[in-house]
Amino acid sequence: MTGEPRLSHTAALILQAVNAGYVYGFSVMEVTGLPSGTVYPAMRRLERDELIRSHWEQQSIADAEQRPPRKYYKLTRVGNTTLEASRKRYPLLTKLIPSTEVESI
Repeated sequence: MTGEPRLSHTAALILQAVNAGYVYGFSVMEVTGLPSGTVYPAMRRLERDELIRSHWEQQSIADAEQRPPRKYYKLTRVGNTTLEASRKRYPLLTKLIPSTEVESI
């Protein structure tokens, strides 16, 4: 066994979405079709497990666009490695959400 976490399909789909450039919660919901009650708790778990990192955008940017601030997510190196393993386990991931190979932090 490799020591890499084995993700649920939902968690793998969320990692794939973040990797493909859907970097805030609502965009992940739109591309995956998953509800907020699934996406946000899963993203908190992925962040707790250090597979993704987050940061809030500046309030001035949100104010200029007349919306609440967004929390942006990015895969960590471990998250990227875990995603690669998940693509082998769930081969349809890349067909559901094509990857743009965003650089991990």
